Amino acid sequence: MLRKLFVKLSLFGMVMALIGSSLKSSALNPKLLASTPDPSTIVIADISNNPSKKIKRYQPLADYLAERLGQFGVKVGDVEIASDLQEMANYLNSGEVDIYFDSPYPAMIVSDRSNAKPILRRWKGGVPDYYTVIFTMKDRGIQSLEDLKSKIVGFDEVSSTSGYMLPTSLLIENDLNPQQKKSASSTVSADEVGFVFTDDDENTIQWVISGKVAAGAVDIGTFMEIPEANRQAMIVLAKSEKVARHVVLVRPDMKPEMLEAIKAILIKMDQTAEGREILEKFEKTAKFDDFPPESSIERMRELYELVQNR
Repeated sequence: MLRKLFVKLSLFGMVMALIGSSLKSSALNPKLLASTPDPSTIVIADISNNPSKKIKRYQPLADYLAERLGQFGVKVGDVEIASDLQEMANYLNSGEVDIYFDSPYPAMIVSDRSNAKPILRRWKGGVPDYYTVIFTMKDRGIQSLEDLKSKIVGFDEVSSTSGYMLPTSLLIENDLNPQQKKSASSTVSADEVGFVFTDDDENTIQWVISGKVAAGAVDIGTFMEIPEANRQAMIVLAKSEKVARHVVLVRPDMKPEMLEAIKAILIKMDQTAEGREILEKFEKTAKFDDFPPESSIERMRELYELVQNR
């Protein structure tokens, strides 16, 4: 009898210890205690491995929106930084994030995983849209995309719009069968164009110059930053079509009235001195506007699906 009582007390103590440990963990991590998003807070977000830098740039915009969304019970603006695309999709799905900004390709990936809605174009860095160039050195004997068959091209990274989606879709639409390779020294069949990820646009440029890859793909802004002497020794083999520089997405369950209010606030920001000051802090954003026909969200979706389904 005493033994049974002792066993029960021991089990009870173990359970209470586990509960206490769980509560302590939750207290240390407030997110574990939050069962539902706070409707009094508007949360904007991005993906970065340098959260403090992003928060400094994003917080003024979060505050600006909060001050103008009082009719929806919003009192505070906050910034959330995700570590990767899946975490961002989770935040949007759960309602922890209201608005997310990114270039078209990662934005489309997150939209697919969360049903977040693209609503506006962002002129990040003052640029409304951009495109990719595929380039090589003039002394390589490569004059066209067709000449890249059996050769390897350097791309930025797998989540990049200008360094993956645009050049890959360009090669696909020219029937050049792009195939990822393990390294720049991998064998490439005669009926395909190989590509490897360099993990950085500067690496792509250097790999082209050094001959590590036959050609490279970077956005036009980065290409024009190459020193004139180096660019004079290069040839542009092809240009992709233009796409929006950045896309604004909102969580899938946002009420239509709030969505329209946010759109109106963002679109009008560049029309006042205060708004322009906030935009300048927000990574030198010039303005927000609707997607124009030449950079339509429908065409971006087509290019995205072309790459995803290859």
